[in-house]
Amino acid sequence: MNKRDEAITESGQSGFLILSALALLVGGVAGVFGALFRLTLQGADRYRDDIIRWAHGEALLGLMILVVICAGAAFVSAWMVRRFSPHASGSGIPHVEAVLHGEAEPAPFILLPVKFAGGCLAIGAGLALGREGPSVQMGAVIGHLTGGAFRRNWADNRALLAAGAGAGLATAFNAPMAGAVFVLEELTQKFDQRIAVAALAASSTAIAVAHLLLGDKPDFGVSALDYPAPSIGPLFFILGAAMGLFGVAYNRFLLATLSTAERFPAEMRAAAVGACVGLLAWFAPSLVGGGDGLTQAALSGSQDLFLLPFVLSLRFGLGSVSYAAGTPGGIFAPLLALGALAGLFFGVACGLLLPGLDIQPQAFAIVGMTAFFTAVVRAPLTGIVLVTEMTGVVVVLLLPMLAACFTPMLTPTLLGSAPIYDSLRARLLTRPAR
Repeated sequence: MNKRDEAITESGQSGFLILSALALLVGGVAGVFGALFRLTLQGADRYRDDIIRWAHGEALLGLMILVVICAGAAFVSAWMVRRFSPHASGSGIPHVEAVLHGEAEPAPFILLPVKFAGGCLAIGAGLALGREGPSVQMGAVIGHLTGGAFRRNWADNRALLAAGAGAGLATAFNAPMAGAVFVLEELTQKFDQRIAVAALAASSTAIAVAHLLLGDKPDFGVSALDYPAPSIGPLFFILGAAMGLFGVAYNRFLLATLSTAERFPAEMRAAAVGACVGLLAWFAPSLVGGGDGLTQAALSGSQDLFLLPFVLSLRFGLGSVSYAAGTPGGIFAPLLALGALAGLFFGVACGLLLPGLDIQPQAFAIVGMTAFFTAVVRAPLTGIVLVTEMTGVVVVLLLPMLAACFTPMLTPTLLGSAPIYDSLRARLLTRPAR
């Protein structure tokens, strides 16, 4: 190797070290934003519950005030998006993917306050939206701005943007490995060494920072589970097939709801959705919001079998309608809630129909989360790692998860149903407001 080649190699190593150091910085900042976002949402949920309790003591007047507050919060959230940052609408993950594929320009700084405040207003009002979408997009913006501030080239900027997005997901669900896997499996859809190292670095510092603010417990508490008996193994394949069909229906309904909603002004449809959510919150406060409470209830096996179909149907529609409101908010958390509820229903039903088998309904709830996520997003590795980290179930259900993810990958593909983020990205490129 001559001196010129040695200089190039040293320059490449130096650039790689700089990228790694910046990725650690991006992860730390994204972790702060993500943790503060989660804490603010927790406060908003408590505040909404306080308002609902107060409203019940005021009879009809309380109901009207609750509906107006929820409608007003959603209205302001949608107005902020339309007025200041159109790409802050919805999840934001399709926009991040479009930027990484060179199909769209990176979002400017203004997206950060709009996504943060708008997401808190919309999710705090009770819309069935997830915290992960805003966290991912805010992390991506932080990565891009950091690369620009340090005058990095596009390759490094792209890696930092992807790493920031992964750090956002890691913080949203306290799942560092899932953040890194999500970057490679879903955002870039290929293995790139620089992006992989940056994603791992950013996710590690994001979680380290988030643990200081949020603690280090898994998001969901799950009682000890036994290894599923081989005799019930086929049931996980059947569950996966059912989730595949459920995922196709969900994707089609979500896209149809978006097409219908876009006929109306953004603020008006957001206010209408907020008003409906406020009305629902009056009668059933546990059914509104991102769905973490429903997920925990399903994982605890505490849902009533006869009410499960109603809850499933309501959340199925509410998630799509909430996303169509045009406010900031993701779909991961609502997806996980639906998957847990559907899996629990399947497990309980199998237990009644097959009393001779040792069936643990909670195990089917956990596997259902992974299978439904796979059916909708088509990212099985992310789903498996994400659910494993969120529940703390490491080995016991790994094989059932793998079995249940096979058919949700196969069924939608055979039916010609595209992954949801591919469809949303295609809409984004023709509809800049989304």
